[in-house]
Amino acid sequence: MSIVDTDSVRAGRIQLAHLRQELLSPVNALLGYAEIVHEEASRKGSPDVLPDLNRILAAARDLAGKVDRMVEGDRAKSPPGSAAATQEQELRHELRTPLNAIKGYGEMLREDVADLSSSSLRADLDRLLVAATDLLLRLDRIVRFSVDVEETRLASDRTGAVIVSDLMRSLGPIQHEPNTVSETGSILVVDDIEANRDLLSRRLIREGHRVASVASGQQALQALADDEFDLVLLDLMMPDINGFEVLVRMKADERLRRIPVIMITALAETESAVRCIEAGAEDYLPKPFDPVLLRARINACLHKKRWRDREQKYLRRIEDETAKFERLLLTILPRKVIGRLNQGEAMIADRFEGVSVLFADLVGFTEHSARVTPAAMVEYLNRLFSEFDALARELGVEKIKTIGDAYMAVAGLPDPNPDPVAAIATMALGMIDRLGIVNDHFGWPLQIRIGIHSGPVVAGIIGEHRFIYDVWGDTVNVASRLEAYSLPNRIHVSQDIACHLVGPFALEPRGSVEVKGKGKLETFFLSRI
Repeated sequence: MSIVDTDSVRAGRIQLAHLRQELLSPVNALLGYAEIVHEEASRKGSPDVLPDLNRILAAARDLAGKVDRMVEGDRAKSPPGSAAATQEQELRHELRTPLNAIKGYGEMLREDVADLSSSSLRADLDRLLVAATDLLLRLDRIVRFSVDVEETRLASDRTGAVIVSDLMRSLGPIQHEPNTVSETGSILVVDDIEANRDLLSRRLIREGHRVASVASGQQALQALADDEFDLVLLDLMMPDINGFEVLVRMKADERLRRIPVIMITALAETESAVRCIEAGAEDYLPKPFDPVLLRARINACLHKKRWRDREQKYLRRIEDETAKFERLLLTILPRKVIGRLNQGEAMIADRFEGVSVLFADLVGFTEHSARVTPAAMVEYLNRLFSEFDALARELGVEKIKTIGDAYMAVAGLPDPNPDPVAAIATMALGMIDRLGIVNDHFGWPLQIRIGIHSGPVVAGIIGEHRFIYDVWGDTVNVASRLEAYSLPNRIHVSQDIACHLVGPFALEPRGSVEVKGKGKLETFFLSRI
């Protein structure tokens, strides 16, 4: 070992020895108060408070032991300098853990003994808490290897008092009712130290929260997978999976990423807090935490989560209502037309060539409906037209509208169809088949007339309040006339349609038919081969 290394080790041992002397007095005072309170409670027969006093006494002895061993072991061999910051963090963490237990159990005990007749027990407990609080406030200044302790204290005394005084005047006193909680929820406490888990869980349960606690990062992930939580209080330093890694995994999970996380650590350094906040933590608290501050942070997180949950609920409701609206629109308008409306088109009107148009009308429906109830009539039409709609979707045919017991459909618009004539012919044959099925179900004897023609049309939206997508043109008029001149359960088609369907379908000449506005037209009846 070089002379420089020897000097560094010696300097480190001197620093630790000085640190031990700085800590011995307050730590011994803490241990003394803990023993006095424990003895008094045992002597005066207060069994309800003894379990927590045992925990306080054990933590005080643990703290005293750590200070006594300060110049021994590997820490004494670790030189200051580049490792000083890490050494400080480790030492603060070791000392804060028992201090956290002393202060936490002490504060809960002070609430428990508030109604006891023993004023001396309450007074000694107050002295214990004052000593623990004072040591916590001075711990960061005492455990500092990289700067001169006395220089730091003097600078702090000169400037800190003025800053704190100004800030306290600006903020004013905290208005807080003891044990008042504005938000409650399901909280998961994650800490590998049993005393920390117990303290935190008991305090949260007192304030009305549902609490689960686990001792490791792996157990935390399993608990989150098995149960629903509103908030996670997550220790940063754990042996298996550290708190930062648990946080990263939560934020990568779609189900867990919206759960707020408050990181809790005994490390008094800013970089860890920044990294956790950047990774998605809602907040960051140093150990030991002030109960009022902890309550405020938890309330704030739960409050924000409630609003986020409401926001998600409203968004889902909006999505559901939007989906219902779109489904309703699809019963009125073609999907492509809906898309154009959503893009802001105010006027939709297009010309299409080679569109096949079908008109169908039930024969004898008016007379038969007079003999049945209105409900039966509507039920029949709903079942029949639903069958026609399903057939149209299967064949790529677009239903245009129904008028009473009449049904209109087209093939070739607004979406192109590779063979609109064959599609509309297949549609017509299927309509007769499905009419038979519905008639058998209801026991009705109705038949249908169908007319088909093909040619150019204009299609667009009319109306503003109850708009419809409609089709106009000579082709539409001819198809309507062919339906009117058809026969029951026959498909009446024009010559243009017949020429296109020769081969795959059977065609029976009807002869010349006088069509209003068109004169005589050669027409045919369509059937299957």
